[in-house]
Amino acid sequence: MKLVIVERTMPAPVTLEQLAGAASSGSSCFEAHRVRLLRSLLSLDGTRVLCEYEAPDAEAVRQANRKAGLTFDRVWTADVYEHHADTATQLR
Repeated sequence: MKLVIVERTMPAPVTLEQLAGAASSGSSCFEAHRVRLLRSLLSLDGTRVLCEYEAPDAEAVRQANRKAGLTFDRVWTADVYEHHADTATQLR
């Protein structure tokens, strides 16, 4: 499985509760494509969102989001690095 990042620009500010509701309503679409939402980061002004997913690939995340009716700007795979003082450790 890959770590996949989704970038979203919201047309109007949203709350964490609205974000959670959208993720919940699309759960069957995510399950059908073997996509699991790990976490979402919401900008303080509520207009930008980064979502981290675990999925077979970026295309599975694109398809699941489209079927769930969730818009996005970009979708891309990523590696994770933990930064501690002067060292960096790859997590995946």
